[in-house]
Amino acid sequence: MDPVILIFAGVAAFILFRLLSVLGTRTGHEQAPPELEGVQRPARAAAPSRKDGGPVSAPERKLAPVSPQAAPLRAVDPDFDEKDFLQGARGAYEMIVEAFAAGDLKSIRRFLSQSVYESFKAAVADREARGRASELKFVGIEAASIVSSEADDDTMTVVTDFSSNQVRVTRDKDGAVVEGDPNRIDLVKDRWTFSRKTRSADPNWVLVATGAGA
Repeated sequence: MDPVILIFAGVAAFILFRLLSVLGTRTGHEQAPPELEGVQRPARAAAPSRKDGGPVSAPERKLAPVSPQAAPLRAVDPDFDEKDFLQGARGAYEMIVEAFAAGDLKSIRRFLSQSVYESFKAAVADREARGRASELKFVGIEAASIVSSEADDDTMTVVTDFSSNQVRVTRDKDGAVVEGDPNRIDLVKDRWTFSRKTRSADPNWVLVATGAGA
């Protein structure tokens, strides 16, 4: 199985409300916002054995068919699992959005390409210079899907769409709201591009581009 569960789990350098127009678009869907504890991993069971003492071969895992949009990835990597990828992509999306809003780029640096990191960094610096503060409450992801993909012996690239519910507010230095509504949930659509080296031992995908979803 290809370890595509993303640990990390692609934005212009303007003030926050300008940047948010690149990170995601609101659809006008509004509703009142609603008002996790770790699960301990079970101990690994001992490997089964036959009566003669020999090991029992583990059944071969059968991967589910992938969508046409993900077919180029499966062609290069027979172990690519679309469901696992999207599960990891959801976690990465939420983590990166929340870290950017908090201005905490250090925690996500290794999951960003150099160009995306520099854009995020410039936007955060510009926001702080203007005395703006961002507040974000991530309610949940409604949908995530692969739009297209490319793959060869060197690089695998995946364009992924996300639809999520977020409460986003920007305040000035006096605490007044200058963008967003703390009592409204916005449906945000993003289109992000992830990439990783085809034969790399590192299972992490890197965010190489961000944009507004369709």
